[in-house]
Amino acid sequence: MLSASLLWSADTIAQTPQQWRDSLATLNKQIEQTAYSSDLYLRKAAVNIELQQWEYALETYSDILRKEPGNLAALYYRAFVNGKMRRYDLAIDDYRKFLGISPSHLEARLGLAYTLIKTGKRNDALDQYSLAIEQHPDSAVTYASRACLEEEMKHYETALYDWDKAIALQPANNDYLLSKASLLIKMEKKEDARKCLGELLRRGVARADLEELLRLCR
Repeated sequence: MLSASLLWSADTIAQTPQQWRDSLATLNKQIEQTAYSSDLYLRKAAVNIELQQWEYALETYSDILRKEPGNLAALYYRAFVNGKMRRYDLAIDDYRKFLGISPSHLEARLGLAYTLIKTGKRNDALDQYSLAIEQHPDSAVTYASRACLEEEMKHYETALYDWDKAIALQPANNDYLLSKASLLIKMEKKEDARKCLGELLRRGVARADLEELLRLCR
Protein backbone atom coordinates (compact mmCIF):
# COMPACT_ATOMS: atom_id res chain seq x y z
CA MET A 1 0.00 0.00 0.00
CA LEU A 2 1.04 3.59 -0.55
CA SER A 3 1.98 5.81 2.33
CA ALA A 4 -0.83 7.51 4.21
CA SER A 5 0.94 10.75 3.28
CA LEU A 6 -0.64 10.44 -0.16
CA LEU A 7 -3.91 11.44 1.44
CA TRP A 8 -2.47 14.44 3.23
CA SER A 9 -3.27 17.08 0.61
CA ALA A 10 -6.74 15.67 0.03
CA ASP A 11 -7.52 16.18 3.72
CA THR A 12 -6.79 19.91 3.51
CA ILE A 13 -8.10 20.97 0.12
CA ALA A 14 -10.05 23.90 1.62
CA GLN A 15 -6.85 25.86 2.28
CA THR A 16 -6.23 29.15 0.50
CA PRO A 17 -3.00 29.73 -1.45
CA GLN A 18 -1.64 31.77 1.46
CA GLN A 19 -2.48 28.97 3.88
CA TRP A 20 -0.66 26.55 1.60
CA ARG A 21 2.38 28.83 1.61
CA ASP A 22 2.21 29.05 5.40
CA SER A 23 2.02 25.25 5.58
CA LEU A 24 5.00 24.99 3.29
CA ALA A 25 7.04 27.36 5.45
CA THR A 26 6.20 25.26 8.53
CA LEU A 27 7.17 22.04 6.79
CA ASN A 28 10.43 23.48 5.49
CA LYS A 29 11.33 24.56 9.01
CA GLN A 30 10.52 21.10 10.39
CA ILE A 31 12.65 19.49 7.68
CA GLU A 32 15.58 21.74 8.57
CA GLN A 33 15.30 21.03 12.30
CA THR A 34 14.74 17.27 12.33
CA ALA A 35 16.38 14.14 11.04
CA TYR A 36 15.34 12.88 7.62
CA SER A 37 11.68 11.89 7.50
CA SER A 38 10.08 10.69 4.28
CA ASP A 39 6.68 11.65 5.72
CA LEU A 40 7.73 15.30 6.05
CA TYR A 41 9.24 15.31 2.57
CA LEU A 42 6.08 13.79 1.08
CA ARG A 43 3.92 16.34 2.84
CA LYS A 44 6.12 19.16 1.59
CA ALA A 45 5.92 17.86 -1.99
CA ALA A 46 2.13 17.58 -1.68
CA VAL A 47 2.00 21.29 -0.85
CA ASN A 48 4.32 22.05 -3.76
CA ILE A 49 1.80 20.28 -5.98
CA GLU A 50 -1.09 22.28 -4.55
CA LEU A 51 0.86 25.46 -5.35
CA GLN A 52 1.79 24.06 -8.79
CA GLN A 53 5.46 24.30 -7.89
CA TRP A 54 6.31 21.35 -10.11
CA GLU A 55 10.10 21.74 -10.06
CA TYR A 56 10.22 21.83 -6.26
CA ALA A 57 7.92 18.82 -6.01
CA LEU A 58 10.03 16.91 -8.52
CA GLU A 59 13.22 17.73 -6.63
CA THR A 60 11.68 16.59 -3.34
CA TYR A 61 10.43 13.28 -4.73
CA SER A 62 13.84 12.68 -6.31
CA ASP A 63 15.51 13.39 -2.97
CA ILE A 64 13.31 10.76 -1.33
CA LEU A 65 14.00 8.22 -4.05
CA ARG A 66 17.75 8.69 -3.76
CA LYS A 67 17.42 7.64 -0.11
CA GLU A 68 14.56 5.16 -0.60
CA PRO A 69 14.47 3.81 -4.17
CA GLY A 70 11.42 1.70 -3.35
CA ASN A 71 9.28 4.49 -1.89
CA LEU A 72 6.04 3.97 -3.81
CA ALA A 73 4.46 7.26 -2.82
CA ALA A 74 7.42 9.26 -4.12
CA LEU A 75 7.64 7.18 -7.28
CA TYR A 76 3.93 7.48 -8.06
CA TYR A 77 3.81 11.22 -7.55
CA ARG A 78 7.07 11.87 -9.35
CA ALA A 79 5.46 10.17 -12.33
CA PHE A 80 2.45 12.45 -11.91
CA VAL A 81 4.62 15.58 -11.69
CA ASN A 82 6.72 14.54 -14.68
CA GLY A 83 3.48 14.25 -16.61
CA LYS A 84 2.40 17.72 -15.52
CA MET A 85 5.73 19.03 -16.76
CA ARG A 86 5.22 17.19 -20.07
CA ARG A 87 8.25 15.06 -19.42
CA TYR A 88 6.29 12.12 -20.66
CA ASP A 89 9.13 9.65 -21.23
CA LEU A 90 10.29 10.15 -17.63
CA ALA A 91 6.71 9.80 -16.38
CA ILE A 92 6.33 6.54 -18.29
CA ASP A 93 9.59 5.28 -16.81
CA ASP A 94 8.41 6.09 -13.27
CA TYR A 95 5.01 4.50 -13.79
CA ARG A 96 6.68 1.35 -15.13
CA LYS A 97 9.05 1.21 -12.15
CA PHE A 98 6.10 1.65 -9.81
CA LEU A 99 4.10 -1.09 -11.52
CA GLY A 100 7.12 -3.35 -11.38
CA ILE A 101 6.77 -3.18 -7.60
CA SER A 102 2.97 -2.95 -7.36
CA PRO A 103 1.58 -4.40 -10.62
CA SER A 104 -2.09 -4.33 -9.66
CA HIS A 105 -2.25 -0.65 -8.67
CA LEU A 106 -5.12 0.73 -10.74
CA GLU A 107 -4.34 4.46 -10.61
CA ALA A 108 -0.74 3.89 -11.69
CA ARG A 109 -1.89 1.65 -14.55
CA LEU A 110 -4.37 4.31 -15.70
CA GLY A 111 -1.71 6.99 -15.32
CA LEU A 112 0.64 5.00 -17.53
CA ALA A 113 -2.06 4.50 -20.15
CA TYR A 114 -2.92 8.20 -20.19
CA THR A 115 0.75 9.17 -20.55
CA LEU A 116 1.24 6.68 -23.37
CA ILE A 117 -1.65 8.35 -25.19
CA LYS A 118 0.09 11.69 -24.75
CA THR A 119 3.13 10.28 -26.56
CA GLY A 120 1.02 8.87 -29.38
CA LYS A 121 1.42 5.24 -28.30
CA ARG A 122 -2.26 4.45 -28.44
CA ASN A 123 -1.91 0.70 -28.99
CA ASP A 124 0.37 0.45 -25.96
CA ALA A 125 -2.17 2.46 -23.96
CA LEU A 126 -4.93 0.11 -25.10
CA ASP A 127 -2.87 -2.81 -23.80
CA GLN A 128 -2.56 -1.09 -20.42
CA TYR A 129 -6.31 -0.50 -20.21
CA SER A 130 -6.94 -4.13 -21.07
CA LEU A 131 -4.53 -5.29 -18.39
CA ALA A 132 -6.19 -2.97 -15.88
CA ILE A 133 -9.56 -4.49 -16.74
CA GLU A 134 -8.18 -7.99 -16.27
CA GLN A 135 -6.93 -6.97 -12.83
CA HIS A 136 -9.97 -4.85 -11.89
CA PRO A 137 -13.02 -6.15 -13.78
CA ASP A 138 -15.32 -4.08 -11.57
CA SER A 139 -13.74 -0.74 -12.51
CA ALA A 140 -16.25 1.30 -14.50
CA VAL A 141 -13.80 4.12 -15.08
CA THR A 142 -11.35 1.75 -16.75
CA TYR A 143 -13.97 0.49 -19.19
CA ALA A 144 -14.95 4.10 -19.86
CA SER A 145 -11.33 5.14 -20.42
CA ARG A 146 -10.76 2.28 -22.85
CA ALA A 147 -14.00 3.13 -24.63
CA CYS A 148 -12.86 6.73 -25.16
CA LEU A 149 -9.59 5.58 -26.68
CA GLU A 150 -11.27 2.94 -28.84
CA GLU A 151 -13.68 5.56 -30.13
CA GLU A 152 -10.78 7.86 -31.03
CA MET A 153 -9.25 4.93 -32.90
CA LYS A 154 -12.60 4.32 -34.63
CA HIS A 155 -12.98 0.88 -33.04
CA TYR A 156 -16.66 1.59 -32.61
CA GLU A 157 -17.98 -1.89 -31.87
CA THR A 158 -15.50 -2.54 -29.08
CA ALA A 159 -16.05 0.96 -27.74
CA LEU A 160 -19.78 0.31 -27.59
CA TYR A 161 -19.13 -2.91 -25.68
CA ASP A 162 -17.01 -1.02 -23.17
CA TRP A 163 -19.59 1.74 -22.70
CA ASP A 164 -22.17 -0.97 -21.98
CA LYS A 165 -19.85 -2.52 -19.41
CA ALA A 166 -19.19 0.83 -17.75
CA ILE A 167 -22.92 1.57 -17.62
CA ALA A 168 -23.67 -1.87 -16.18
CA LEU A 169 -21.18 -1.17 -13.40
CA GLN A 170 -22.44 2.39 -12.78
CA PRO A 171 -26.01 2.55 -14.09
CA ALA A 172 -26.67 6.02 -12.65
CA ASN A 173 -23.73 7.66 -14.44
CA ASN A 174 -25.32 10.04 -16.93
CA ASP A 175 -22.00 10.88 -18.58
CA TYR A 176 -21.50 7.27 -19.60
CA LEU A 177 -24.98 7.05 -21.08
CA LEU A 178 -24.46 10.34 -22.92
CA SER A 179 -21.18 9.08 -24.35
CA LYS A 180 -22.88 5.89 -25.49
CA ALA A 181 -25.60 7.92 -27.23
CA SER A 182 -22.97 10.01 -29.02
CA LEU A 183 -21.18 6.87 -30.19
CA LEU A 184 -24.41 5.29 -31.42
CA ILE A 185 -25.05 8.35 -33.55
CA LYS A 186 -21.58 7.97 -35.11
CA MET A 187 -22.49 4.35 -35.83
CA GLU A 188 -25.76 5.45 -37.48
CA LYS A 189 -27.75 3.59 -34.81
CA LYS A 190 -30.09 6.49 -34.29
CA GLU A 191 -32.99 4.58 -32.78
CA ASP A 192 -30.76 3.14 -30.08
CA ALA A 193 -29.28 6.61 -29.50
CA ARG A 194 -32.79 8.06 -29.09
CA LYS A 195 -33.51 5.48 -26.40
CA CYS A 196 -30.41 6.55 -24.47
CA LEU A 197 -31.31 10.21 -24.79
CA GLY A 198 -34.89 9.47 -23.76
CA GLU A 199 -33.59 7.78 -20.61
CA LEU A 200 -31.47 10.82 -19.84
CA LEU A 201 -34.53 13.06 -20.21
CA ARG A 202 -36.43 10.80 -17.83
CA ARG A 203 -33.59 11.18 -15.34
CA GLY A 204 -34.03 14.94 -15.41
CA VAL A 205 -31.26 16.01 -17.78
CA ALA A 206 -32.30 19.30 -19.38
CA ARG A 207 -33.51 18.95 -22.98
CA ALA A 208 -31.39 21.99 -23.91
CA ASP A 209 -28.27 20.05 -22.93
CA LEU A 210 -29.24 17.22 -25.29
CA GLU A 211 -30.67 19.28 -28.13
CA GLU A 212 -27.74 18.84 -30.50
CA LEU A 213 -27.69 15.05 -30.10
CA LEU A 214 -31.49 14.89 -30.39
CA ARG A 215 -31.25 16.85 -33.63
CA LEU A 216 -28.66 14.41 -34.99
CA CYS A 217 -31.02 11.53 -34.25
CA ARG A 218 -33.77 12.83 -36.54
